[in-house]
Parts: sequence; structure tokens; C-alpha cells
Amino acid sequence: MQKIIFATGNEGKMREIRQILGDMPLEILSLKEAGLDPEIHEDASSFAGNALIKARTVHALPEGSQAIVLADDSGLEVDWLNGEPGIYSARYLGESVPYSIKNQSILDRLQGVTGEARSARFRCAVAAVFPDGQEAVSEGTIEGQIAGEILGDGGFGYDPIFWLPGEGLTTAQLPAEKKNAISHRGKALRGIRPVIEQWLAGRAV
Repeated sequence: MQKIIFATGNEGKMREIRQILGDMPLEILSLKEAGLDPEIHEDASSFAGNALIKARTVHALPEGSQAIVLADDSGLEVDWLNGEPGIYSARYLGESVPYSIKNQSILDRLQGVTGEARSARFRCAVAAVFPDGQEAVSEGTIEGQIAGEILGDGGFGYDPIFWLPGEGLTTAQLPAEKKNAISHRGKALRGIRPVIEQWLAGRAV
């Protein structure tokens, strides 16, 4: 069976990719499950660029060369903060800093800011590198606002402060199926799915 190696150690992301691509005739593995621990230097200036760096790094390994390698880069853009933390979302305040502190810091920085001025979005790019070296990128976004407080214990990362006015909930309060249907990563993964199907059918992507 053809393998997908998803270049992440994030269990939340693995749950999402398995829910969205799990019905395809593919074995889906995380880096850990594939026995890989590559050193990846994310120094691009865009989500798409960083996703491609991750996917190419794993594809260059002997274990990754025969797999379809997927990688994502995603983050939160807060308009009031001029797009921060953006591509530095995972490294905001330090990679080892828990998201409870990252989230509280953003809430503190937006203290006194109200209504639509709290606009924000999640952005995600998913890159694919195929065994024959072909590459593709799919991107997705979801618009929302920064909540007034930390709400919900689902999801991961910045989900507890990302408020969806149309839902009246944060993404951390949404059922997993609903979140995957509307999320930035869900959109990007569904965008890459037909590209994978095209490659599996033997057609150039």
C-alpha cells in the first residue's frame, strides 16, 4: 500500500488528516510512526514556503523517498497586531512555551480592542512531494475574531481564542467533525486530496 508520511509530530494534526484522508487507499504515518526525526529549518517567508521545506526535507530521506510526503504550515494572523504571530505562530514567545501562555499574551495585547477590530484568521498551506519528485501546494483560510477570553478545551494551539461569530463559539468548542468541515487545515487538506488522487491514477499533477 502506498504510504503518506505527514511531516508532523502533532497528534491533533494527525487526527485531522486521518479524518479527512483516512478513507483513501493509503497508509498514513506521522514522522514518529515512520521512525523519522529530521532536522528541519523553517526559514521561508510564507506558510507555503515553510510547508515545502518540511516536505522536501522528509522526501530527501531514504525512508521518505518512496512515500507521498505531506507537510503543513499554519498559523494565526491577528489584524490588530499587523498579522502577528503569522508564520511564527508555533514559535511565538518560544517553541517550548505552552499555548495557554501564548493565548493569554494575545488576549492581553488586545485588551480594550473591541468588535471587528479583533479580526483574525487561521491560514494553512499543505505541501505534497510525490515519490517521482512532483510537488503541489494547497492553501486554506478561515476568518474570525479573537475571543474575549480562553474558551473550550477541544482542538489545540490557538483554537481556544479563535472566535467564529457565525457559530457563536471558538474553534476549541466545535465538534471535531464540524471543525474539520470549516477549518483552514481541513480546506487545505481537501484541496490536496484530488491532487493525490490524480497522482495515484498515474496522471501528472
